[in-house]
Amino acid sequence: MKRFPSLPVLIVLGLIAPLLFAQKGGGGGANQNQNQNQNNNSAQGTPTPTVINMWRCNLPGGSYSVALRAVVSVSSQQYLVDGHTQVTEVDIDTIGCALARFYYLEPNTPTNVPVIGSGAVTTAQQLLQQGADASQQDVWQKVVKNYPTTTHAKTIEYRIQDKDTLTSLYTSAEGALRLNQNTIYNGN
Repeated sequence: MKRFPSLPVLIVLGLIAPLLFAQKGGGGGANQNQNQNQNNNSAQGTPTPTVINMWRCNLPGGSYSVALRAVVSVSSQQYLVDGHTQVTEVDIDTIGCALARFYYLEPNTPTNVPVIGSGAVTTAQQLLQQGADASQQDVWQKVVKNYPTTTHAKTIEYRIQDKDTLTSLYTSAEGALRLNQNTIYNGN
């Protein structure tokens, strides 16, 4: 009958077993996550800065930030609303569910008005502006929504004060997307 050397084998297995089941990184999952979080923070406890390329737009009505990796398109278009308001719009479409709209509104004035009628159009525009100024509501600076006929669900909207600002906003957003470059746009 062969004799199996059980005692020496058990001793060797007893010494090797802790080495086989040892974990790297100093312990269990909770401690490991806590150690990583401590390593990611500086001595003051502030988080480390991100390295995500962003486009940030600061406007009087608020701020909009988007990761450039999430931007699908930047577009600009013009259209007429109800035959009397011309809209110039810049849209930033993302892979998320929200669409950013930046737009400028202006009255639609006929371009070939006879000389006699051009003064009447100008006077009407001035009277409308004076009425808006007197109401202290600054109507031309606010986002216009007409519920329930139109919906702006999942749309982030900013009304821009002048066409030049909207044009420079488009140039900034399109350049940031094309070059994949961190950009901050400060509008009026």
